[in-house]
Amino acid sequence: MNNVPLFVSTDWLAERLEDPELRLLDATTFLKQPKGDGYYDVWSGKEAYEEEHIPGAVFADLKNDLSDPDAPHPFTHPSRERFVEKISELGVGEGTYVVVYDRGAVVNAPEVIASDWASRLAWQLKYEGFDNVAVLDGGLGKWKEEGRPVTEEPGSYPEGNFNTRRNPELFADKDDVLNAIDDDSVVILDSLAPQNYHGEVDTYGRPGHIPGSRNVFFGALSDPETQELYDDAKLKKIFEETGALDPDKKVITYCGSAIAATWTGLALNKLGQDNVTVYDGSLTEWTQDDSLPMETE
Repeated sequence: MNNVPLFVSTDWLAERLEDPELRLLDATTFLKQPKGDGYYDVWSGKEAYEEEHIPGAVFADLKNDLSDPDAPHPFTHPSRERFVEKISELGVGEGTYVVVYDRGAVVNAPEVIASDWASRLAWQLKYEGFDNVAVLDGGLGKWKEEGRPVTEEPGSYPEGNFNTRRNPELFADKDDVLNAIDDDSVVILDSLAPQNYHGEVDTYGRPGHIPGSRNVFFGALSDPETQELYDDAKLKKIFEETGALDPDKKVITYCGSAIAATWTGLALNKLGQDNVTVYDGSLTEWTQDDSLPMETE
């Protein structure tokens, strides 16, 4: 199947569960935030996958397999060789299409609605040149609420032939962001909660945001009742005042560890803004370099 949508519904997926070209990836990762200041705890969703998952799905371990084990910061995108090896083991490659899902963004925070772990893996796949990937809107939570089947039976696929070319335009480093601060043709978008953006909470060692960045909270882009993304009209209202929908501008999204940033980036793609790049190091990297500016205004 060519050109799957950026987001697919539970109905869409249910109709295709038996499709031999489908590669269904469970990207569940758990993040728990402290009540006040301080860095968050993160752990793999592998045990949760083993307890239950959508039938046929295989587990994609973002924390351990699909990140650089030698990097100083968590969730740094790995070398191309490592990514190709791990994603091929999951069956992804020529002649396949991918649907990724997760169990939600933040532990014990049901008001934060986003499948940002799934969008992180979707972004990684696209960065490595594999575009035929969708995110399940509403994730496992919506799937289960609708009474759809889950299983503890592990999924498996034959090894994939991942023969693609990396797309560097989707990736930003700290120099790209630093240069963008005074560049009117670039919109820098902070995807964290307003209290992080304004420096009311110190998660990363230096509170606040990258100078000049605008704030759109990734966890407020979906309808609390349906758990699905808001319709395009409402999403456009959310993004419009930031300038991020301007077709003549480039957008760089960031957050803490480039997880939430991929969710806002994918929402922008859905609205037709294709010139979106993700700052992979995000504030976890940025705040550790005292030469890089932060502001709280």
